[in-house]
Amino acid sequence: MAEPALPTEALGLVVHAAGDVRLETVPVRPPGPDEALVEVAYGGICGSDLHYWRHGAAGASILREPLLLGHEVVGRVRTAAADGSGPPAGTPVAVHPARPDAGDGSVPYPLDRPNLSPAGTYLGSAAHLPHTQGGFVRHLALPTRMLRVLPAGLPLRTAALVEPASVAWHAVGRAGDVRGRRVLVVGAGPIGALVVAVAVRAGASEVVVVDLHEEPLERVRGLGASRTLLATDTEALAGVHADVSVESSGSPAGLATAVEATARGGRVVMVGLLPPGPQPVPVATAIARELELVGSFRFNDEIDAVIAALADGSLPVDRVVTHEYAVADALTALATALDPVASGKVLLRFAD
Repeated sequence: MAEPALPTEALGLVVHAAGDVRLETVPVRPPGPDEALVEVAYGGICGSDLHYWRHGAAGASILREPLLLGHEVVGRVRTAAADGSGPPAGTPVAVHPARPDAGDGSVPYPLDRPNLSPAGTYLGSAAHLPHTQGGFVRHLALPTRMLRVLPAGLPLRTAALVEPASVAWHAVGRAGDVRGRRVLVVGAGPIGALVVAVAVRAGASEVVVVDLHEEPLERVRGLGASRTLLATDTEALAGVHADVSVESSGSPAGLATAVEATARGGRVVMVGLLPPGPQPVPVATAIARELELVGSFRFNDEIDAVIAALADGSLPVDRVVTHEYAVADALTALATALDPVASGKVLLRFAD
């Protein structure tokens, strides 16, 4: 019996310019010898997807050509790689969106931290030209090295959180050992919520969360947050004295809050994506308290630990997902994800 023909086109979500995102038919690239064709089941909408749509840029990555959005994707292998590498057809997989690349070697970086490789690419990113096209499409050819086999019993809907949970896991790792320590999380959006879950699992004695709105704070209480505060409660924030703060709001005000609420000798982890250029930060406070300000960018092999923790139930994160839309309703999904009061993580469903 002949193998079914590979699809040549599929519906995808493409941003053309700031404010111009379209659901349109895009060509499906035939897989190379070391690539599998993945049928995408779910894609999670990330803040960077929203930034490309609303502003034509995500941080320092400027949109210069049409970009297929999406990097938080899971699905099943439709066609296995011709060279025999990777999982067989039918296998459920998560996608590690990064492809490390040292470039011409002129820019040094620590080799044990491939997320910092200067020419590295990421699905759905405008960091380089041509852009690295994303995964918000039903059929996607990917190198097998980017695929992670999902354990039996782990629902694909839950596994859709693998990528953002890995970002959160990496951020908590950048904080150091949080066992028995007080952790402040600034911003209760999807990444902040996942940081809460990871910090609780890692043994933090107390996890305090601050946000501008009550609704996202209500959501993180179910993830193990010990205490929640509104950002307007400056008196309570001044008394937090966190050993470690994780800034996940991606705003200058959020970073200032993290600095002001961190105890002397503490550490501030910056995972939220701030705009490019100089930012107003209370540096004098950071100096006087000998705070350590450290960046947190994407992740490396943490994805494997995240998959294991999701599978064994030690990282319960299902409540982070608040909405699910069929891909045909992708524009509505984007609008929903743009409202942090109404939504946490919003998923696109590509396959039934």
